[in-house]
Amino acid sequence: MNKNTRTNTQSGSGLNVSSLRRQYFPFLTLRKPKDYLAKGSFDITFFLLVVALLTIGLVMMFSASYVNALYDSSASVENNPYYYIKNQLVFAVIGLVAMYVISKIRYDFYRDISFAVLLVSYVLLVLVLIFPVEIPGKEEFKRWLSLGFTTFQPSEIAKIAIIMYCAWSMERRKKAIYSDWKMMIPYMIVILSICVLVYLENHLSGTILILAIGLVMTFLGGINIKWYIPIVVVGVLGVIILVTYPEILEKYAGQRIVAWLDKDYDPQGARWQTNQSLYAIGSGGLFGLGLGNSRQKHLYMPEPQNDFVFAIVCEELGFIRVAFIILLFVLLVWRGFVIAMRAKDTFSSLLVMGIVFQVGLQTALNIAVVSDLIPNTGISLPFFSYGGTSLVILLAEMGMVLGVSRYSKIQKT
Repeated sequence: MNKNTRTNTQSGSGLNVSSLRRQYFPFLTLRKPKDYLAKGSFDITFFLLVVALLTIGLVMMFSASYVNALYDSSASVENNPYYYIKNQLVFAVIGLVAMYVISKIRYDFYRDISFAVLLVSYVLLVLVLIFPVEIPGKEEFKRWLSLGFTTFQPSEIAKIAIIMYCAWSMERRKKAIYSDWKMMIPYMIVILSICVLVYLENHLSGTILILAIGLVMTFLGGINIKWYIPIVVVGVLGVIILVTYPEILEKYAGQRIVAWLDKDYDPQGARWQTNQSLYAIGSGGLFGLGLGNSRQKHLYMPEPQNDFVFAIVCEELGFIRVAFIILLFVLLVWRGFVIAMRAKDTFSSLLVMGIVFQVGLQTALNIAVVSDLIPNTGISLPFFSYGGTSLVILLAEMGMVLGVSRYSKIQKT
């Protein structure tokens, strides 16, 4: 090879690398940091809904948790009734700061880092399988990675990564994805591969959520609805098989399906938490027993501050006040879709719709689990369930919505 040929080859290779960098990692080359600073005011209605849900969630999480913490003599809790609320308040403050800072960043930045966030989520999902943090009593689960001062679940990153990736990719291919069924293939590969990694953590609820988020994002992105027919058929057949033969799942998941189908199954074990939840909901009546007056949280309900906090909310506040809380969630999702429908471009619209759909779906599934409408799959309630890093990530997502709202064509009231 002569000198000119080598030079041209190297130049072509450089151009290819540069092209790939601009295509998949544009934040490295295309903009200056100041170009990502957002301007204008954000949507006050959405912000107030977030603050209202967060405030009510903190109050109810404390009410649900202090008895359990008082009798917990483990090395971390040490019979401190304020243990859970103290931690949650710290992360709530961090989350609110993150929400505001992120709302000041132009949504173009999230478009530019979408592919990088997806790659990071893959790395974290693999690392958690290799170096999981073992939680006492939950040794079979591989869901947590250590940050040194706390732990977090990489599946939380995977949810927003799927939303960002689909929004970014579908904006680029919005004409082709409707007419060519083969465009569905790369999205299914990404979604299903992440679902497999999450399922390997023994995290069935996370798998279900990510699968649902991914499918809805592809639908919102414009993929022809007729191509979902085989997916729906396979999904229905899968549900029938799992309900009929629950033993093919991991032991913990199979037992929960059996316990959901057979209300008399193992009342001291697999059905215990769900039964206590139903007792709590039924005891609440129309007006509740009063804030702080739950009976089921007095060591009947296991870990009431986590996935079943909604049962304590029902018991203490009653049907009427709980209906108001559910209305707040509905209004949050509705306002998010208003922001999305009036967004400036496809990416920002899909990003917001994906985020508020995630919140709405997670809320609906949690309420369905707590009320025994579906098997106990361990889905947390946004803004209410205990979990520091998940709360920070949730509030960061709310910041993304607020950032998009600065450029949406809506009245910011």
